[in-house]
Amino acid sequence: MAGTIERTHRNDYRRFQAISTRWMDNDVYGHVNNVVYYSWFDTAVNRLLVVSGQLDIREGKVIGLVAETGCRYFAPTAFPDEIEAGVRVAHVGSSSVRYEIGLFKKNEDEAAAVGFFVHVYVDRQTLKPMPLTDGMRGFLDSLKT
Repeated sequence: MAGTIERTHRNDYRRFQAISTRWMDNDVYGHVNNVVYYSWFDTAVNRLLVVSGQLDIREGKVIGLVAETGCRYFAPTAFPDEIEAGVRVAHVGSSSVRYEIGLFKKNEDEAAAVGFFVHVYVDRQTLKPMPLTDGMRGFLDSLKT
């Protein structure tokens, strides 16, 4: 997504994660505050990685660090909306991945927000980039559009 981030639809994504809004997510204007969206992006991607066995957040030798992020907002969300985060992979490098996430209100086809972040996978101790494993590459391929 170089340049402008375009509004997407549900069928643009490979996997979905359910996210419940919380009362505290609303700001004084009555909608979910922008910083919460970044938390949802992180939660959706990392849940997929952990559940699929690709990331061991406690003991794994390799961890993912966020190197770049972005988001474009199209429609407000608010508590008590149920959100569904669509996840796809746009690019895989030797040690990095660009994840793209669409946030959808339940039963809506157009994203309320679309964002991305780039993970660079590094050695937990040295923080030096590590090549992606074959297993991780296979999993990431299943998320490509």
